Amino acid sequence: MQKSFPAIACLVLLAGCAAPRRQTYSQPPPPTPPAWTSGGTEAQAATGATAAADLKWQEFFTDGKLRQVIELALANNRDLRLAALNVEKVQAQYRLRRAAQYPAVSAGASVDAYRMPADMTKDDRAYISESNRIGLQVSSWELDLFGRIRSLKAQALEQYMATEQGRMASQISLVASVASSYLSLAGDRESLRVAQATLNAQKLTYDMVRRTRDLGIKSDLDLSQALSQVQSAEVDVVRYSGQLTLDENALNLLVGASVPAELLPASLGADEALRDVAAGVPSSVLLRRPDILQAEHQLKAAYANIDVARAAFFPRIYLTGSGGFLSGALQQLFSFRALTWEFAPQVTLPIFDAGTRKTNYQIAQVDRDTAVADYEKAIQTAFREVSDSLSQRTRLLERQNAQQALVDTLDQTYRLTEARYKAGIDNYLSVLVAQRSLYSGQQSLVSLRLLRLTNLVTLYKVMGGGA
Repeated sequence: MQKSFPAIACLVLLAGCAAPRRQTYSQPPPPTPPAWTSGGTEAQAATGATAAADLKWQEFFTDGKLRQVIELALANNRDLRLAALNVEKVQAQYRLRRAAQYPAVSAGASVDAYRMPADMTKDDRAYISESNRIGLQVSSWELDLFGRIRSLKAQALEQYMATEQGRMASQISLVASVASSYLSLAGDRESLRVAQATLNAQKLTYDMVRRTRDLGIKSDLDLSQALSQVQSAEVDVVRYSGQLTLDENALNLLVGASVPAELLPASLGADEALRDVAAGVPSSVLLRRPDILQAEHQLKAAYANIDVARAAFFPRIYLTGSGGFLSGALQQLFSFRALTWEFAPQVTLPIFDAGTRKTNYQIAQVDRDTAVADYEKAIQTAFREVSDSLSQRTRLLERQNAQQALVDTLDQTYRLTEARYKAGIDNYLSVLVAQRSLYSGQQSLVSLRLLRLTNLVTLYKVMGGGA
C-alpha cells in the first residue's frame, strides 16, 4: 500500500500543472449612478421618513382592513405557497450535497449455508458448509482533497439562498399587488358613490324641471336635457357596479380565498392610509432588494460551479472498505480470530477526453459571465423602476391638490348656476354644462387619488419594502 502513495502524488502533480487557476468571487460594481436624479423636489419629499427596506408592510399600511386582507393573502395565495415549497425542495437538495462530504456507513449481517451431496464427495459423505458474517461497510466515499464536493455544496447553498430571496420577492410582489387591487376596488367604489350622488341630484333636478314645465314656466327642451343627464348618470352607475364585480374577483384570486364583505373598502379613505417612505437615499439601497440579492446568489453559485469544473482536472479518490467478523461457526463469530477487513482505495484521472473537461470549464465561465449580466440588468431594472416612481411622486400630489381646488371651484359654479336658473336668470344649458364639468372633475379627482396611492405602493415595493 505504501508504494501506491507516490503514484497518487505523481497524478496530483500532473493534474495540477494542467488545471486552471482558482477564481474568487468579487461583487460587481453597480452599473447605475450613485443617486437618483429626480430633477425636482422628489428627493426631499420624504425628509425624516423611514427607508422602505426598513419599513415592514404592517407599518406601511395603516388601514386595519387592508392589513387583514394582506394577511389572508400571505396565508392562502397559491403562488406564494408554491414559492415556499420550492424553497423547501432546494433546501433538501442542499442537505444532500452536504451529506456527500461524509462517508455512508452501512451495517450488515449474513448467513450462508451450503450442502454438498454425498455422491459429490470422495468419502461418500454429505457435508454442510456454513459461514456467518457481521460488520460495517463504507461504499465509495470520495476523498474531497480538491474541493469538488465542497464546491457542489457551496453551489447548492447559494441556490437555496437565491430561492429564499425569490420567495421574499414573491411575497413583496404579492403584498403590493393585493394593496393595488384593494385600492382599485376602493377607487371604483368611490367613483360609484360619486356617480350615485350625481344621479340622485339629477333626478331631483329632473323632477323640479318637470313640475315647472307642467306649470308652463320651463320648456320641453329643458325637460329633455334634464332627462338626458339622468340617463347618462344611470349608465355610469351601471358601469361602475359591473366593474366592482371584476375588482372583487381579482382581489379574491390574489388572496386565494373569498374576502369577507366586512373587510372590503367603502371608499379610498384618507390619503394618510399609507405611510411615506424616504426617497433621498443612495441608489446602493437597491442592493437590499430580494430580487437583486437573488441574482447575486445565483452569481455566487456560478462561481462555485467554476470550481466544480476546475476540480475535474484533478484525480478523484474513492475509499471503499469494510470490517467485521467472519466465521464458519456462529459461537466463534465474535472471537479475535474471526476478525476480517477489506480496504480498496481507487484513484481515477482521465488521460484523454477530447477536451471535455476544458469545454465544461469554459461553459462554467460563460455561465458566470451570464450571471454577471443578469445581476447588472436586475440592478438597472430596479433603478429605472424607482426613478419612474419618484418622477411621478410629487407631481401626482401637486396634480391632486390642483384638481381638488378645481372641484371646489366647479362645485361653487354649479351651485351659483343652479340658483340663477331657479331664479329665471339663466337657461338650463348653463346648469347642464356646470353639472357635467363638476361630475367630470370629481371623477378625475378620484382617479388622481387612486394613482397617487398606487404610486406610493409601487415606490414602497421597488425600493425593497414589503418583507
